[in-house]
Amino acid sequence: MQISLSNRTLHFRKPARTSRGEYTEHDIILITITDEKSGKIGLGECAPLHDLSCDRDAYMHLSDVAKLINEALASEDYTEYLRPYPALLFALESAIYDYQHNPLLYDTPFARSEVGIPINGLVWMSDYEDMLKQVKQKLLQGFHCIKLKIGAIDWEDEIRLIEKIRSRFSKSNLELRVDANGAFTFEEAKEKLAQLAKYDIHSIEQPIKQYQWKEMAELCRLAETEGWPAIALDEELIGVNKLEEKQLLLDTIRPQFIVVKPTLHGGMTGTIEWVSEAKKRGIGSWLTSALESNVGLRNVALLAARIYNVGDAPVMPQGLGTGLLFTDNIEMDVEIRRNKLWRCLVDE
Repeated sequence: MQISLSNRTLHFRKPARTSRGEYTEHDIILITITDEKSGKIGLGECAPLHDLSCDRDAYMHLSDVAKLINEALASEDYTEYLRPYPALLFALESAIYDYQHNPLLYDTPFARSEVGIPINGLVWMSDYEDMLKQVKQKLLQGFHCIKLKIGAIDWEDEIRLIEKIRSRFSKSNLELRVDANGAFTFEEAKEKLAQLAKYDIHSIEQPIKQYQWKEMAELCRLAETEGWPAIALDEELIGVNKLEEKQLLLDTIRPQFIVVKPTLHGGMTGTIEWVSEAKKRGIGSWLTSALESNVGLRNVALLAARIYNVGDAPVMPQGLGTGLLFTDNIEMDVEIRRNKLWRCLVDE
């Protein structure tokens, strides 16, 4: 068995804007495990986000990555050794499970291409007209759940867009989620959540910046008592890698949902922990990609299919619609068909 590493830069079809800034390209590291005798191969993707990942400075050179992998594999438990490095942990776990064709990922109806995973259509921040155009495209493509990035353009324009959508589609026909990426202050968030409550918004991701546990807990409490959109934690989970820290965060804030990204939130092992601990507390969850290529996207999808028993139980729309973001994506065995992500079986 041989492990090799390679760099690659992905280029966005159009700038991807959030309230934190704009992405035009994304640097990733591919991990490939091969066996010349058997011809087996396993792929994983290490794709930290430079302004978000807690381990973003750990992969300046491929030699740094190789050193971490060697140390991890020489340890008693590589998943435990790599807890501080979620992007690399996700990549190495993915490559190993792919190489093994591990039943954890491959013994599901989704992996066998029998069912697709429901996904949301993502509408990126832009001016009003462009966001409206994106919404129309998603609706024509057959999406029943749309997620809007908010917090970077004029608030009145954003409300006008939401109002226009709701005037045509009720919540029974279209689920609306919004993602603020921590754009608001605590006081702003209360005002805006009260406004959003008029439009049957399913949830708002990360209304205020992370590390404000007291304020976030209050928003979650008010969401319950005032009928505001549910609060979903996203960036709040970054860097919270130990099990006891996860338990403390969930017990303190008590969100309605968590949004888990394996690249940011602890790899596959950490993701399973987050979802399990949330479920114990009656907190909902869904998985999303973190702007990986199709390599990472495929592995997040395989994990989501296992965690949520896709094909055997009703599944909330997952955030797995990022495969068309790049001009130079890596061809893999996943594709979007209407509002679902499918695995396309090839000879294996």
